[in-house]
Amino acid sequence: MKAPRKPRRRSDEPRGEYDFSGGVRGKYAARYEEGSNVVVLAPDVAEAFRTSRQVNAALRTQIARRARRRKLPTAGR
Repeated sequence: MKAPRKPRRRSDEPRGEYDFSGGVRGKYAARYEEGSNVVVLAPDVAEAFRTSRQVNAALRTQIARRARRRKLPTAGR
C-alpha cells in the first residue's frame, strides 16, 4: 500500500524557514542592469551553439561581413 501524499502548498506566503527581514530591495539591481543583455534563442538556433562564446563569435562574424559589404563601392555609382 502506498503512503498518502502530502497536500501541495498553494499559498503565496513564503515558507517559515525563509527570512528576508534583513534583506535590501534592489541591492544588486543596478549592477545587474549594467552588465546584462539576455537574448533568448530559438531552440533550433540554440542547438547549433554549445556556449555563449560560440554565439558571440558567429554574431561578430556576421557584423564584420555586413560592415565590409557596406564599405564596398557598388557597381554603376
